[in-house]
Amino acid sequence: MHADDDFSDWVGARWPRLVRSAVLLGCVPAEAEDLVQTTLERCLVNWQKVRLAEDRDAYVYRVLVNAFISSRRRRWIGERPTAAVPDRSGPDETVSVDERDAVMRALDQLTVNQRTAVVLRYYSHLGEKQIAVALGVAPGTVKSRLSRALKSLAQDPDLAELRGTS
Repeated sequence: MHADDDFSDWVGARWPRLVRSAVLLGCVPAEAEDLVQTTLERCLVNWQKVRLAEDRDAYVYRVLVNAFISSRRRRWIGERPTAAVPDRSGPDETVSVDERDAVMRALDQLTVNQRTAVVLRYYSHLGEKQIAVALGVAPGTVKSRLSRALKSLAQDPDLAELRGTS
């Protein structure tokens, strides 16, 4: 198999999950796609190194997290004016807005490190060792971040309302 085919197959299988992970880290959907595109560009340039990595997914998520953190270091990340607003025709996406809003507000209450650990563990389904590799920390640090984050999320009143335990 040619290296480009290997990369294309890998990206095709993981694109939606990478974009959703970026959204859960705090990006709006369009920004998430740009972030994943930047991540994949960096990975393609070094694809041989990525292919030889012990855990390809952990490696790519590390690049994604680093790109996300770098994007937040910029002085201004606000909206940019545009001449025309694109037409959004299609199914009504307001059905689950309240639930999504409650989850996003709960995630916003976490520290960046806690939020990153939660997204990588429970959305991206990486193991603690993979997260440790992706974040460049010890597995014990991952466990403590997850523990504190889950405690905070369990106490969030908006999430309790969603669970019906308010």
